[in-house]
Amino acid sequence: MNILLIGCGKMGGAMLRQWVAKGDNRFTVADPAATDVPEGVAHVSKATDLPEGEFDIVLIAIKPQMIADVLPDYARALKDGGCYVSIAAGASVDSIAKATGPAAIIRVMPNMAALVGMGVSGLYANDICTKEQTVEVTALIAQTGTCIPVNSEDDIDRLTAVSGSGPGYIFEVMRTYVAAAEALGFDAETAKTLVFDTITGTVEAARRSDDSLEDLRKSVTSKNGTTQAGLEQLMRDGQLDALFQDTLQAAYARAGTLK
Repeated sequence: MNILLIGCGKMGGAMLRQWVAKGDNRFTVADPAATDVPEGVAHVSKATDLPEGEFDIVLIAIKPQMIADVLPDYARALKDGGCYVSIAAGASVDSIAKATGPAAIIRVMPNMAALVGMGVSGLYANDICTKEQTVEVTALIAQTGTCIPVNSEDDIDRLTAVSGSGPGYIFEVMRTYVAAAEALGFDAETAKTLVFDTITGTVEAARRSDDSLEDLRKSVTSKNGTTQAGLEQLMRDGQLDALFQDTLQAAYARAGTLK
C-alpha cells in the first residue's frame, strides 16, 4: 500500500519506524517540522507538494484541534476508494468526516508501547469502510503490537481508559514501587533493576500460564509468609480494587468529553 502520514510526532513517528522496519508498504510523511524521517520515506512540507489520487491510506497523526484546518488540504491526495486512518486521540469519526466529507474512516487508539513494537491498539471502522480496508488496516496496526477491533466509538473510549492511558498508570505504579525499594535500603539502580525485572518476568510468566491471575497469586503466597504479609497491606479493605476501578472510570468519563 501507498500511505501518507500527516504529522510525524512521537506516536506517529514511533509507529512509522515499526512499519518501515517491516518493509511491506511505501510511506510519505507530510510535516513541515519533521526532522527525523526514517531512511527510504519520502518527506514533504505541505499538501500542494503531493500528487492527486496517489495514496491508498491517509493516516492522520496530528493534534485533534488541527484536523479541521489541516486535513481538507490533503483530501485530494487520497485515491478513489481509499480510506482515512486516524490516531488522533479524542477525534471522533464524525469530527473527521466534517473535514473530509463522507469517506471510509478508521479510528485507531494506540498506546506508547508502540515505540518498542509492543503497543496495544483499538480499531473502529465506520460503515463506509469495506471489509478489505478493515482487514488491511488491522494488519498494518498489528505490526506495532496487538490490535483489537471494536464495534463502536464507545468501545474505543473504554479501551482508551484501559490501554491507551494504561502506560501512565503503570509508570506511576513502577515509580512508587522503585521508591519503596529505595526506602528499604537499595540504591536507585538496583531498585530499578529489581522492580523492572520482577514486573517483566511476572507478566511473561502469566502469559505462559493457563491459570487465572488469582490462582497464580495464590501459588506464590505461602501461609503466614512474606508475600501474604505484603498483600495484606496492598489489598486491605479492598482499596486496590476500588482505586483501579475509580481510575478507569475517571479516564473513560474524560474520553467521552473529548470527542
